[in-house]
Amino acid sequence: MGAEQEIFGYADELGPEKVVHFYDPKLQLKGILVVDNTALGPAIGGIRWAPDITTNEIFRLARSMTLKNSAAGISYGGGKAGIRGNPDVPNREEFIRAFARFLRVHTDYIPGPDMGTDEHCMAIIQDEIGRAIGLHRELGGIPLDEMGVTGYGAGEAAEEAADFIGLDLKGATVAIEGFGAVGQACFRSLVSKGARVVAVSDIDGAIYDPEGMDFDALVQYDKATKKVSKLWNRDYKRGRHIADGELFGLDVDVLVPGARPDVITMKNVESVKARLVVEAANIPASLEAERFLGDKGSLVVPDFIANGGGVIAGSVELRKGTIEESFKVIKKQIRENVSEIMALSKAEALYPREAAERIARRRVMVAMKDKGRL
Repeated sequence: MGAEQEIFGYADELGPEKVVHFYDPKLQLKGILVVDNTALGPAIGGIRWAPDITTNEIFRLARSMTLKNSAAGISYGGGKAGIRGNPDVPNREEFIRAFARFLRVHTDYIPGPDMGTDEHCMAIIQDEIGRAIGLHRELGGIPLDEMGVTGYGAGEAAEEAADFIGLDLKGATVAIEGFGAVGQACFRSLVSKGARVVAVSDIDGAIYDPEGMDFDALVQYDKATKKVSKLWNRDYKRGRHIADGELFGLDVDVLVPGARPDVITMKNVESVKARLVVEAANIPASLEAERFLGDKGSLVVPDFIANGGGVIAGSVELRKGTIEESFKVIKKQIRENVSEIMALSKAEALYPREAAERIARRRVMVAMKDKGRL
């Protein structure tokens, strides 16, 4: 299926407004930009740099950003960009500057960090085109990865959602897929609430310790590979090593998919035992898998609700707010969002995602109507 067929098969009244492909023959740089909807304002969304991204994935992420930004109550639309290739190239700065120059004319899009990009990348983009979020604090920014705002917000979402199913996070067991900036921050947040993290993973596998994991020991991961799974039986001798896919079937109270998309599908969802699934990653589960979990009694907090901390902090950064302020706003907004979607879900017998999308889409549609786009 070609890129046009991929996108237009999903197009609806919200968007996408723009799909652009870039190519730099000198660097063999292949880039994608999708601006989904700008009714609420310029589109905010991260730049994902990975070897296997597709136009369809970037569109799905852009749509998630439209809904996320609307639910967050901020005056920005949704977009996403991607660089297809290995992010661990020796001339990273050259790649980022080249990609930034492609983005220069697309002023309806404000870039931020995502998988494969970071604060330094955003500083380069800011230098090139004068707009980015997630900058180093020295540049007046709120470093999203360094501060762990997305994982922090996911922890707040987990605590609020747990109340609706009578789950006490004190003593609750947690498995976290991914141990990057999001996974680590979520680990710290949930442990601070009394939970016990028993498993973490990366692309090469996971470590499982039913007695609970030692965060300080885990963050000493292999600095060369940046893989926490490489620690097991070398520097971290507790628990046991398991395959990455096994993490999703562990007998835990809370499951946090916090890295790649499409990790919970109809192929493995029957093995999921968690009572609460908090989607700290973008689009980590298929719609069918989410509904399967809901039908068997597991509560799923949708991605664009659970992981809204990053974009909320980005909006605070754009209005020159402080880091401390961003954490306060994240806690308040995400907890209110979770409470609202749970109430609507219960009142009208909706899946949580259906309730969340109804709320988020309503605001976008009102803005589109006011601007004559409907």
